Amino acid sequence: MSESTVQHTFLHVLVIDDSDDDALLNILALRREGFAVKHIRVDTGPALISALESSAWDVVLSDFSMPNFSAHEALAIYQSYQLNAPFIVVTGTIGEESAVAMMKAGVNDFVLKTHLKRLPGVVERELREAENRRAKKETEHALRISQERYELALRGANDGLWDWDIRADQVYFSPRWRDMLGIAADEVMESFPNCFYNMIHPDDVAHLQASLDQHLEHQSPHLETEHRIMHRDGQWRWMLVRGMAMFEESTGAPYRMAGSLTDITARKRTEEQLLYDALHDGLTGLANRALFTDFLGFALGHATRDDGYLCAVLCLNLERFRYINDSFGHPFGDHVLRVTGERLMHARRGGDVVARFGGDEFAVLLDNIRDVQDAVQITETMLTELEKPIAIEGHEIYPAARVGISLSDAGYTHPEEMIRDADTAMHRAKSHKAKTRTRIEIFDSAMHGMMLKALKMEHEIRRAIEAGEFRAYYQPIINLKTGRLCAFEALVRWVKPDGSIVSPLDFIPLSEELGLVNQIGQQMLIQATAQIGEWEKSFPGNKLKVSVNLSSKQFNQPDLIQQIDDAIAQAGITPDRLELELTESTLIEHEDTASTVAVLDALRGRGIQILLDDFGTGYSSLSYLHRFPTNFLKIDGSFVQRITQTERHRSGAVVRTIVVLGHSLGMSLVAEGVETIEQLATLRGMNCDFAQGYLFAKPLPADEATRLIACNPVW
Repeated sequence: MSESTVQHTFLHVLVIDDSDDDALLNILALRREGFAVKHIRVDTGPALISALESSAWDVVLSDFSMPNFSAHEALAIYQSYQLNAPFIVVTGTIGEESAVAMMKAGVNDFVLKTHLKRLPGVVERELREAENRRAKKETEHALRISQERYELALRGANDGLWDWDIRADQVYFSPRWRDMLGIAADEVMESFPNCFYNMIHPDDVAHLQASLDQHLEHQSPHLETEHRIMHRDGQWRWMLVRGMAMFEESTGAPYRMAGSLTDITARKRTEEQLLYDALHDGLTGLANRALFTDFLGFALGHATRDDGYLCAVLCLNLERFRYINDSFGHPFGDHVLRVTGERLMHARRGGDVVARFGGDEFAVLLDNIRDVQDAVQITETMLTELEKPIAIEGHEIYPAARVGISLSDAGYTHPEEMIRDADTAMHRAKSHKAKTRTRIEIFDSAMHGMMLKALKMEHEIRRAIEAGEFRAYYQPIINLKTGRLCAFEALVRWVKPDGSIVSPLDFIPLSEELGLVNQIGQQMLIQATAQIGEWEKSFPGNKLKVSVNLSSKQFNQPDLIQQIDDAIAQAGITPDRLELELTESTLIEHEDTASTVAVLDALRGRGIQILLDDFGTGYSSLSYLHRFPTNFLKIDGSFVQRITQTERHRSGAVVRTIVVLGHSLGMSLVAEGVETIEQLATLRGMNCDFAQGYLFAKPLPADEATRLIACNPVW
């Protein structure tokens, strides 16, 4: 915190907000930065008037829109008391036009509720400005009492000065004043204030006239207005005009007025740029989420007034964008995002709003559509435009996207709800397998239920991770030559406190989406290596191995090798007792990164064997087997379970081919899903090396797996 903040360690804050929680968040943000704060909250006009009349305030924080009150009303009441404390709007969203209007009306600054960390700095700055304004008012008051022409002009000594003799209707303009507007020294000026009116932008004349009249009629202590004034070069310049009148003591009539002219064009451009930046995406120039939400709020307001009006929100997410970044680098990824924004703008209709929410997620507000089919047709047109190739470094990239749509006829009252539901539908579209042509999903109430279920599941998964409810279950792997147990595969099971078990199919997909699968996987790695250590102590002559599955997200962790080394060291085992299973898709997703081969080599160099899981269900390309060094191929159970059925000549041929292929590449074969004696005999006849499945045992908790080892069964 700066030294100036320390001077204001105690603040008396008036909060205008209909929510106690939001008011407290504002106060907490100030307290975190060292302010000692005493505050009260009001949310009506009478309560505000009572607070202003009963106490002095250092700063006023106001919400923009409340059910029975608004920042516009609050500002009008506050300004009627002519107080010096900063008036700051703290709001969730605000449109560009609304923000500009409020700034013109006298709001000192805006802070979004999503960026409350800015609030202490804004308050600190505005307190300094308030102190400056107070000092300035005192100076102006002293000048008005004791000085006339030259001393009145001291407050703007470096600006253009003017002095108006009201009785004689003559005005003096300093050389600097003329120079600022490109007016020659010998040019005769009209009488004041007509000379101002003729040069001022037509939209600003009424405001200047009203401000001047108020001051000359004793309704304001001084004149201070900002206007656009025409320079002699034909360009509009923003100017700050200040002035103060002298009045006859006997009659109260003004007889002299003097002041200054300050060029604030650069400051205004900076303010406009800051406001623009606050409402637009810096990369694409599109509207950002805040501005999009504001436009959607206006559209929903239209929908409540006109039963025939319908609008839609599209949430659009690019497919495989992360792989574009990984393959070509972030500069090209940014190029793809800019092109996407340009194409969406090109495909939109007049009145539609295109926004970028961040990352590779975009949104479109379809204004005044006929029905849902109209929305789908417009969306299809946009997708067709997006899917045109983008050339880069001799390659052509074909972007694709998934889209979720929500419609205003669902009775939305808040724009965030409509955006949320479109986003839910988009994630539903993304959940479809890549091969499906379903690129668009329309939100329905069932999706909302699914979303709530997913949120509940997310909470339960996070709690279960903390509580250690994810347990390693062990399924035996059999050496088909000896018929004896030789290894286990560690499979994750969620064991709830009541003893019930949640299937991995119910929590693994969501865990992967949320990134929680890394924590679960690390727990499985630690449990499995520790169990190997326990079995080494209990069965010292038995060199059982345990394989642990690695998801794609786990494999992509930069500290994966360190995690594995730490788990092995903590368990006190040798690395060759641990095996790691990866699916074909995990390797394919990383095929363009040299780090994939480096990681596999590092693991194998430690004596850890690599198993390629579910072989035959994915890409199954020989180039992948050649490129990525692995020790085992695991034949997917969907083939194994059909090798003794009527179509055995097909599945059997596939399994036999995989066995021959694996052996020719120096790999061992593990058949998954073995359930019958006939399947076991067939696999032995094919010279398969290992097998696992319910014929031998289901995945077992550690104590049952230990008893199985002790029995030393033979199949």
